[in-house]
Amino acid sequence: MKTDVQIKEDVLDELEWQPSIDETEIGVIVKDGVVTLTGEVESYAKKMAAERAAKSVYGVKAVADDIEVNFKMGKGKSDTDIAKSVVNALKWNSSVPEDKLQIKVDNSFVYLTGEVEWAYQRNAAKHAVENLYGVKGVINNITLKQKVQPVEVKNRITKAFERSADLEAKNIHVDVNGTVVTLSGKVYSISEKDEAQRAAFFAPGVTKVVNNLKVDYYPEYA
Repeated sequence: MKTDVQIKEDVLDELEWQPSIDETEIGVIVKDGVVTLTGEVESYAKKMAAERAAKSVYGVKAVADDIEVNFKMGKGKSDTDIAKSVVNALKWNSSVPEDKLQIKVDNSFVYLTGEVEWAYQRNAAKHAVENLYGVKGVINNITLKQKVQPVEVKNRITKAFERSADLEAKNIHVDVNGTVVTLSGKVYSISEKDEAQRAAFFAPGVTKVVNNLKVDYYPEYA
């Protein structure tokens, strides 16, 4: 089993490895496998990149992202300019029904509201916005209205897990109650936990995923 010191070293190495991240801007604290990221970066995209990098490290059980976005002097954008960029980004993303969404920008934070049919559309809207320059954060309040009723949802999700090279399907349990899917069992990294949730969201009829998967170590390291 990895110690907190080893996990910290691996997280720092992963941050250094990523070309979009300046590891000198980010502090790393590890306690009982939980990683806390601190520091300041100049874009929300860098903040998210650091979080993803930490989640990908083996042995990390959870990530608390306390990194602040602080634009350098004279390089910020007005809320109006950010709003225009958001509108254009959503318009050119084929996965996003932009006519179903409402946008609000306040102090460089983007608030997305509205109603879409599929969870992947909700996620695509956030991803389209979070990399825009000037954005400090994205609050995704888009709701789901699913027309398709779940038909063999559990089997479809299970097969999707089995097809994925990144998931150990035998350790993941799927429970379906109406349009809500609950995942339980264990995975071996935060990135696997996120991948399982994404796979469940793509199943027809699913409007919500409750992710109760536990992050555990490989048996040989126990």
